[in-house]
Amino acid sequence: MVAPLSSSALPRKLLSAQPEPDHPHSVARIAVVGSLHMDAVLHLERVPRAGETVMAHSLRYLPGGKGGNQAVACARHGAQVTLFGCVGRDHHGNSLRLALHDAGVDMDHVQVLDGVSTGAAMVLVEGNGQNRICVVPGANVLLELPDEALLNVLAQADFVLLQRETSDSVLEQVLEAARSAGCRVVFNPSPVRELPEAWWPLVHTLVVNEVEAAAYSDQVVDSPATAADAAQRLLARGVSQVVVTLGAQGAVAVCGGRVSTHPALALPVLDTTGAGDSFLGALVTRLAEGHALGDAVQWGIRAASLCMGQVGAQPSIPQRAQVEALAGGVASPLHVQ
Repeated sequence: MVAPLSSSALPRKLLSAQPEPDHPHSVARIAVVGSLHMDAVLHLERVPRAGETVMAHSLRYLPGGKGGNQAVACARHGAQVTLFGCVGRDHHGNSLRLALHDAGVDMDHVQVLDGVSTGAAMVLVEGNGQNRICVVPGANVLLELPDEALLNVLAQADFVLLQRETSDSVLEQVLEAARSAGCRVVFNPSPVRELPEAWWPLVHTLVVNEVEAAAYSDQVVDSPATAADAAQRLLARGVSQVVVTLGAQGAVAVCGGRVSTHPALALPVLDTTGAGDSFLGALVTRLAEGHALGDAVQWGIRAASLCMGQVGAQPSIPQRAQVEALAGGVASPLHVQ
């Protein structure tokens, strides 16, 4: 077993290093506040029915958690990324932190706690690539954010990226700090829980899948047309712009009264785990570089499509060059780290 690392045990040049951009635009600066999990990924032909036992093809332990995945996705797309998260001082926490610094994520604000286990997730992946996930939050629910450090980071960031695998008190703190710092918020409210009404106007870009869009808009979402209707309802609650992802039907973006529909790509699907986080990382990086919402959605779809062609969450997240190659009509093979 590898001994847990303290912050000083990780090389400072690796902790702070970011990928050198191979593109002419300024580098995006993104803060991510979110969860860190070790994923236990089971591959099986189908999930068992109640009382049934089935044989799995394989079991792999891979770094995950929405916060970690999204931070890696932004970093691999060329952004400078600062992550706020929390792990236990254990083997899984050590492995997650190593994976993050290998991706070039700034981990100065990833807390390591004694006496608590790192978060974990059991991911069941069926033969068609569809997954089912159960999460044990662990250290994630104990995340605490120092006010001064949070404000300092957000004051220098183009966007802060949030999901709902941390406590609501942390989310509220970040939303208020982002307003004070003038930092725009991209929010993926997953898993679904009721949102305080005061939060909606603090969100710049809301990103939801069809299930989340239906829950928050209180209507059926099963097509681009119904997704656009749901997005309009969400805009009415105070959000600046909305993206609804629809799996095989692509995505719909609504901003400033304009609705754009973006088809999915017909690429092979092995595992959908991490696809949504790949989408978000590419999208928010593109927005931070000054591109329009529709363009950012297109990039998100390409990144998610490449991710679904590989197994696992973070190992499947593509590099920027691969997304650019796909945009040019040729998909380069995925380099798994």
